Amino acid sequence: MFTGIIETVGEVVDMEAEGTNLTFKFRSALAPELKVDQSLSHNGVCLTVTAIEEDTYYVTAVDETLKKTNLGRLQPGHKVNLERCMSANGRFDGHIVQGHVDQTATCTRVQELDGSWLYDFSYDPALGNITVEKGSICINGVSLTVFNSQPDSFRVTIIPYTYEHTNFHQLQEGDIVNLEFDILGKYIQRIMGLQR
Repeated sequence: MFTGIIETVGEVVDMEAEGTNLTFKFRSALAPELKVDQSLSHNGVCLTVTAIEEDTYYVTAVDETLKKTNLGRLQPGHKVNLERCMSANGRFDGHIVQGHVDQTATCTRVQELDGSWLYDFSYDPALGNITVEKGSICINGVSLTVFNSQPDSFRVTIIPYTYEHTNFHQLQEGDIVNLEFDILGKYIQRIMGLQR
């Protein structure tokens, strides 16, 4: 389980196809602290560390993950948001995040304000996911608060710290992001029979 509070970013060093799977080599300051079999969130996708070499480590994404997330669009040099699993005695600074991406969204607008940034996103409502005003959303692994919630779009505000310490500073109009909708909302949908 994660909380959507990003620890650092990792950089794609190399990628190697193995059948329909894709193995990534990432460089990160976290690498020396990791261990094999550890779960680590990459842009909100929970992946297992398979090997470690000094300041780099390896993870493998299966075909299903590549199809349903933005990981298949990564190239060497791209940055991803990283978060280790929350420890049992940890503090919830974000919200409950499983590391299971529900669908992707497209960034439709980036607006720089005086000290913050507004990002607009659109997504396919046919999959049955919803946002609620002032509710939680996880975008590329980052826990954020929704506003201007619409049936197929929403907006978030990014403060300077988040902008600088995640890959939001690289995000542009037209880019694809990973979305994990609030788990509480998903359970309520299921209970009420609103989700297909």
